[in-house]
Amino acid sequence: MPEFLDLLPPQEALNVFLSAIRNSVHHLDFEEVDTENSLGRILAKPIFSPHPLPEFPRSTVDGYAVRAADTFGASESLPAYLSLIGEIPMGDIPKIILEPDQSALIHTGGMIPNGADAVVMLEDTQSVRDTEIEVLKSVAVGENVIQIGEDVQKGEVVIPAGMRLRPAEIGGLMALGFVSVKVVKKPRIGIISSGDEVIPPNQTPRLGQVRDVNAYTLSALVESVGGEPIGYGIVGDNQKEMLPVLKEAMKTDDMVIITAGSSASTRDLTADVINNLGKPGVLVHGVNIRPGKPTILGISDGVVMVGLPGNPVSALSNSYLFVVPAIKTLLGEATRGPRPTVKAKLAINIASQTGREDWIPVRILETEAGYLAEPIFGRSNLIFTLARAVGLIRIPLDANGLEAGEIVDVVYM
Repeated sequence: MPEFLDLLPPQEALNVFLSAIRNSVHHLDFEEVDTENSLGRILAKPIFSPHPLPEFPRSTVDGYAVRAADTFGASESLPAYLSLIGEIPMGDIPKIILEPDQSALIHTGGMIPNGADAVVMLEDTQSVRDTEIEVLKSVAVGENVIQIGEDVQKGEVVIPAGMRLRPAEIGGLMALGFVSVKVVKKPRIGIISSGDEVIPPNQTPRLGQVRDVNAYTLSALVESVGGEPIGYGIVGDNQKEMLPVLKEAMKTDDMVIITAGSSASTRDLTADVINNLGKPGVLVHGVNIRPGKPTILGISDGVVMVGLPGNPVSALSNSYLFVVPAIKTLLGEATRGPRPTVKAKLAINIASQTGREDWIPVRILETEAGYLAEPIFGRSNLIFTLARAVGLIRIPLDANGLEAGEIVDVVYM
């Protein structure tokens, strides 16, 4: 087998990969969880509002419920005088009905009484006596009032299926009385480290050996995106050891990630194993990118397969580009928008090779003139190259580098 079947541009490789996942991988089941424990989960069914929110008109400030017409023209030099007929109780239906030239003390969140259509803020009034106030500023109809259904209407889809639940969504669910919610089950992501030189982190390496890094960085990344990492330990660089472990993982897992050495033989081994495990097999065998050219993407009998280079920087940076979107596709996650980025001025020149997409780790420095992106250079087997970085910048395929002072988009990791 050749070293690479075909080097695809990164976006083309991703499109091929995700399209195959959508077309040939089964949909994940859903489960019901307590809403308070649903942070970061993907909503399986749309949420329809069972009632309007709010269900009654409410004040947004501390002040006085009034008829707006009674305040028209009011100012500090010519205040409006209104009778004070009582106070609106919190958490109860007010019994007060406002007549012309009347007001009622109301607190933030209190229900607007019948007859009132606005609230004048406390600081825009003065108390004349216990039964009268001065209004020093006019208010418009509806001012400082939240109307019935202003947040959501009854029957409205308030959260569509596929959305990742954030604190705001959890608060909204609770406001509507949803104490439990149906979410997509976490996809099981098997993680296998291969390499005769790789040992567990709790062992002391001999010269020539290295501790396993990839299993732990990838597990953390998988968990952060909403998957359930399943570790299968370390296997040798041979089919006899790798094949049984992969077959076992395929029984229960939705995706399997294999990190292998960067030699042509180990790349070929991973591709051969993926092809032997089921159809369609390898879809992408090599990506025109640095770091991480020897990346393999495939599907074997409905299980997503990813072969990553063994170098920690290559494995992790390419996981952001391919593993994360694949997990989100398995989850059916709806797209909210592009990944968070920040614009920064490049600190130094960066050379690149035309025809290859490069991703460079950077740290961001805050200066009086704005943000400065400072590249962190290091070989792809040095994990602290990424640990020192906060994001990545992309050098496109058609560029031969970036110049100092150029404004770049830093993609957060």
